[in-house]
Amino acid sequence: MRKKLFVEQPSLVNNNARPHVSQFTIREIHELGYETLKHPPYSPDLSPTDYHFFKHFDNFLRGKLFRNKEDAVNTFVEFINSRTPDFYCNGIGTLAKRWRKCIESNGDYFDEINSF
Repeated sequence: MRKKLFVEQPSLVNNNARPHVSQFTIREIHELGYETLKHPPYSPDLSPTDYHFFKHFDNFLRGKLFRNKEDAVNTFVEFINSRTPDFYCNGIGTLAKRWRKCIESNGDYFDEINSF
């Protein structure tokens, strides 16, 4: 099945498509003296929303019902305002640790979400 899918729909087999990169943006970043890093293939190990923000947001939403869009927006704002700056800093800090782990494992998948 995988071989046939690869022949007929190779884009479905290769899920590590490179994101669009604006050459103008790259040039401007380099002119400002910043280094750019290549975007790694998608990995749930490196997606902070998979294990930090949305995990907490999902828990916050449990049992809540919305009568309209305004209720949903207000609940989202309530969630954002209920988190301390440390919540966001810890999420980014954990991402940096996970990035290093990914580099150390040569990009191989690892599943140690609860170890950080």
